[in-house]
Amino acid sequence: MSTVTFIGLGVMGYPMAGHLANAGLTVRVWNRSTEKSRKWAADYPGCAFETISEAVEGSDFVVTCVGADKDLAAVYEGPDGVLAHAQTGAILIDHTTASAGFAENLAGKARQSGLGFIDAPVSGGEQGAQNGQLTIMCGGSDQDYQQAQPLLQHYARALNLMGPAGSGQKTKMVNQIAIAGLIQGLSEALHFAGQANLDIKKVVDVISQGAAQSWQMENRSETMIKGEFDHGFAVDWMRKDLGICLEEARRVNASLPVTALVDQFYGDIQKMGGNRWDTSSLIQRLK
Repeated sequence: MSTVTFIGLGVMGYPMAGHLANAGLTVRVWNRSTEKSRKWAADYPGCAFETISEAVEGSDFVVTCVGADKDLAAVYEGPDGVLAHAQTGAILIDHTTASAGFAENLAGKARQSGLGFIDAPVSGGEQGAQNGQLTIMCGGSDQDYQQAQPLLQHYARALNLMGPAGSGQKTKMVNQIAIAGLIQGLSEALHFAGQANLDIKKVVDVISQGAAQSWQMENRSETMIKGEFDHGFAVDWMRKDLGICLEEARRVNASLPVTALVDQFYGDIQKMGGNRWDTSSLIQRLK
C-alpha cells in the first residue's frame, strides 16, 4: 500500500487528497494553515502534520498543489523542504500551474537527490477536483510517469504524458491560451446578440448545435447572461496563468496577440472589483 504526502489543501488539493484517502492509500497532509490540514484529517482517513519534513518522511509519493513558483520554492527548497527530506526513490508530483522553467529546474534537483519528478498541472476546476474528473497534463520521464499513473487515475478523467519535464506546464499554457480567446469570443457574441435585440437564449440554443458550440457555451452562457460569476476559475488565477503563458511565449518566440489583449481585459475586470469572479466575467466589461 503506497504512502502519499499531499501538500496544499486549497479548493483543488482538498478534494484531490480526499480521493486518494478514500481509495485506501495511506495519506499524510500538510498545509500552510494547520487548521485546514486538521479539518481535512477530520473529514477523511489520513493524518495531518505540522511540518513538511515530518509529512514526507517515508512517503512513496509527494504530491503538491500550491499557488505559484514562489510557493513551490518555499515547499521544495530549504532545510525543511521536500527535497531535503523525501526518501530516495520517492516520486514527486506537482499539480501547481507554474512556469515550465521552474518545473525543469525542479526535475533536475529531484534527480540529483535520487527522486523522480512529474509536473502535472490540471484542468477541470473545483468541480472537476470534487468529482475526480480532472484532465492531467504530465511532463517527465516515462519511468516516473508509469509509477505515478495509478495514483493520478484516482482523480483523473484524462491523463497523458506530454514529454519531458516542463511539457505538462507548457500543455497547460496551451489550454489557458485557448480558453482565454474562446471566452472573449463568446462574451462578444452574447453582447452583440443582446444589443441587436435578439432573444439571447434562443440564439444560444440554435448556434450551440453548430460549429460555434463549446464547453463554455454549454456551461457558462446562461450564467453570463444572468451576470452570475461565481461558478469557476477566478480572474486573479487566470491572470497569473496568462502571465506565465506570455512569459513563455517570449522565451520561445511565439506570437500571442489575442492572449495579450485578453489578459489586459482581465485587468479591467480586476479594476471593476471582479478579482474573484470567474473567467466568464469578461462579458461584464462590454456592458
